[in-house]
Amino acid sequence: MEYKDTLLMPKTEFPMRGNLPNREPQLQTKWEEMDIYKKVQEHTKDRPLFILHDGPPYANGDIHMGHALNKILKDFIVRYKSMSGFCAPYVPGWDTHGLPIETALTKNKKVNRKEMSVAEFRKLCEEYAYEQINSQREQFKRLGVRGDWDNPYITLKPEYEAQQIKVFGDMAKKGYIYKGLKPVYWSPSSESALAEAEIEYQDKRSASIYVGFEVKDGKGVLEGNEQIVIWTTTPWTIPANLGISVHPDLDYSVVEVSDKKYVVATDLLESVTKEFEWENVSTVKKVKGKELENVIAKHPIYGRDSLVMCGEHVTTESGTGCVHTAPGHGEDDFIVGQKYGLDVLCPVDEKGYMTSEAEGFEGLFYDEANKPISEKLSEVGALLKLSFITHSYPHDWRTKKPTIFRATAQWFASIKDFRYELMDAVKETKWVPAWGETRLFNMVRDRGDWCISRQRAWGVPIPVFYGENGTPIINDETINHVSNLFREHGSNVWFEREAKDLLPEGFTHESSPNGTFTKEQDIMDVWFDSGSSHQAVLVERDDLQRPADLYLEGSDQYRGWFNSSLSTAVAVTGKAPYKGILSHGFALDGEGRKMSKSIGNVVVPSKVMNQLGADILRLWVASVDYQSDVRVSDNILKQVAEVYRKIRNTYRFLLGNLADFTPDHALDVSELREVDQYMLVKLNKLIAKVKKSYDNYEFAAIFHAVHNFCTIELSSFYLDFAKDVLYIESADNKERRAIQTVLYETLLALTKLMAPILPHTADEVWEQIAFVTEESVQLVDMPEVKTITNQDEIEAKWDSFMTLRDDVLKALEVARNEKVIGKSLSASIVLYPNDKTKELLASVDENLKQLFIVSGFEIGGSINDAPKNAQNFEDVKIVVGTATGETCERCWVVTTTVGQVEEHPTLCTRCANVVNTSYQS
Repeated sequence: MEYKDTLLMPKTEFPMRGNLPNREPQLQTKWEEMDIYKKVQEHTKDRPLFILHDGPPYANGDIHMGHALNKILKDFIVRYKSMSGFCAPYVPGWDTHGLPIETALTKNKKVNRKEMSVAEFRKLCEEYAYEQINSQREQFKRLGVRGDWDNPYITLKPEYEAQQIKVFGDMAKKGYIYKGLKPVYWSPSSESALAEAEIEYQDKRSASIYVGFEVKDGKGVLEGNEQIVIWTTTPWTIPANLGISVHPDLDYSVVEVSDKKYVVATDLLESVTKEFEWENVSTVKKVKGKELENVIAKHPIYGRDSLVMCGEHVTTESGTGCVHTAPGHGEDDFIVGQKYGLDVLCPVDEKGYMTSEAEGFEGLFYDEANKPISEKLSEVGALLKLSFITHSYPHDWRTKKPTIFRATAQWFASIKDFRYELMDAVKETKWVPAWGETRLFNMVRDRGDWCISRQRAWGVPIPVFYGENGTPIINDETINHVSNLFREHGSNVWFEREAKDLLPEGFTHESSPNGTFTKEQDIMDVWFDSGSSHQAVLVERDDLQRPADLYLEGSDQYRGWFNSSLSTAVAVTGKAPYKGILSHGFALDGEGRKMSKSIGNVVVPSKVMNQLGADILRLWVASVDYQSDVRVSDNILKQVAEVYRKIRNTYRFLLGNLADFTPDHALDVSELREVDQYMLVKLNKLIAKVKKSYDNYEFAAIFHAVHNFCTIELSSFYLDFAKDVLYIESADNKERRAIQTVLYETLLALTKLMAPILPHTADEVWEQIAFVTEESVQLVDMPEVKTITNQDEIEAKWDSFMTLRDDVLKALEVARNEKVIGKSLSASIVLYPNDKTKELLASVDENLKQLFIVSGFEIGGSINDAPKNAQNFEDVKIVVGTATGETCERCWVVTTTVGQVEEHPTLCTRCANVVNTSYQS
């Protein structure tokens, strides 16, 4: 007789191997056909809103691991919220203006800007941006990110630009927008002003010079034969020098060295003496900085006056305490220069070349001018010391080339006018991690006014008109008209029409008696674009609301999108645009290095998905401490794939052993054995932990909790011993139905719990679960935590049993290594427990041989009765031997009952009875 027909082995179509690279696109096609995003929104439409507002990635190039990390984290949250009592729409967006697209066209596409109008060039920029959006959209969708992909927000769309103009107008109306001549970060490589958010710091080798400025008029404090010593790492700014700053409260020493007298800060005299290798230094006199105010020195090259001024910005951290001041090339220089009525001299043009105002150096690139200027200073005897240092220096984050400070007429947002409101808004926001609050608070506290104008073509125009006398015109009438024009035609209309055709019909203004107007040519900083999204998206769209519940971006966005969004929102509404901020770190290679094509350590998301699948990439995101920098490599992903395999095989086992089960077969909790109830207790603790971890955005805790549940509670215990019941007993055996009841509850819960993280796998499993009515797990809610009577007592008791079972398994492993036994079912064990453990064993009303997965079990006596060959553990001693009898061909248990039923000579009596019953039925 063949016994395999009577074995209730797992039956399922759910494959062991996921084949995710092929299976996932099929599932995604199915989601698109059923319009899963729309169905989820319809399913949750009457619930409270939870808005995670998408920070727009820049529309240029393929997505990288940072993009994948960001979008997957967002998807975890949105999917969970929609399964836990909220309506959570997700509207993805793109940032589309700015230099990279201009560069891509001129360099990569070989577009010649000089051969076309600004409007024509901008249309090419728009076309290119949409090409990039379409490419990135497909890559984001391939990650399994669910969103309103057919209706994203894009910063170049007319409705977006119209709202951005409104934000600008509201800020101008409150007096927060102004135009001024002052030094700003300037990128010669981009030929444009930059905001602080567009600056990154890299090491740069610079000349370090000490220069002596002869005193021309000592004002009775200095005698006139001294030299005030300054130090600078930018010799090219010496032609722009108009003054020297000292701190009013510092002491300054006049020292004599080799018949020459020098003025330096007393606190820095020792370091200056060492730097110059001076000998026989004598102090002639000491004065306070405020006594030096209005002393006049002589410019060492041009001989013009250089005014000594008092400035609080002067420190004794380095240099000489006498600060070279060029109001056209430094913010502090500008401020102190304004106080003393100095001109704003800026002898460097937009490309970084010295102008005629730098006589003798005209036409030189600023960095190349360092050497001839230093040589000139040496020639006139003013150069006291020349060396070179490597220091951190501001660079253009796009071109990666050095920036300069350069005074130009720019448009600014006056942060100082609402700084305290900004700081209050930061305090009212919930921050994860908590240090984010301090970081942004300090940035806001120390931030200067925001330079919002750029000298580029591809962006949203600054909607300002000028009268005949140069007066800027910004009012409700012009703002509303321009906003409506942009909504109807897009911002390109600004470059297609003359100023008179952009103004309301019949518009007049006192600054233009002849009715002649001009328009601003600069565009807005791209951070003003994306920073306006709270109004251009959250207010513009009916399915969203301001403030958003959450902004989630990389930690670089504290100085970027978090900051610009806060500035515009507080300026317009008085409140932050977000209730909470969550930030993540950067994706690094397996050794913690920044990814670089030149190093060859770049991990590409599309390659990972083609080889392993998106769900492996998503599981990696769930596994890492994303709030810090994270590492990813082929080896790390292989380890994650092993965890995925364990989770998948758990689903497979559960499905396979429920092939003959329906919810009607389920037993009431009161009918379950204690060990089954114990598993439900553990399941409900898992549900509670996972939901709490989702609520706290602690995805790594979910990864570890689910993995441990699958490997420890299920695979190593419950599913391991359950096979002896599931495969051997008759279909309707009560113990078997009890186990299936637990498996069914576990399957439903695990599928729902992992749906936000593994959406493809979860939906694949959901398709296999019989008797569920929803067509996707995305249309159900998270499992509820259920309470079981006496659950604390049950858990405590069985946790103790699990500790004992671990001791038994260790003893079996030792015996296996010593060749005493083979498989555990060939073993017979004798336990010598202490009183506490003996009492525990007596209370377990289950088949202990089955729970320990051995063929023989007995209690031999107390712990003190154990023979010398027993293995010692804290609460029990164990002797492992071989079981007596023959191996049953069906259940593999070694027993003396094999062959006792005549018609089944190779079966034990238990299996023979099951087989007979099965054939009779």
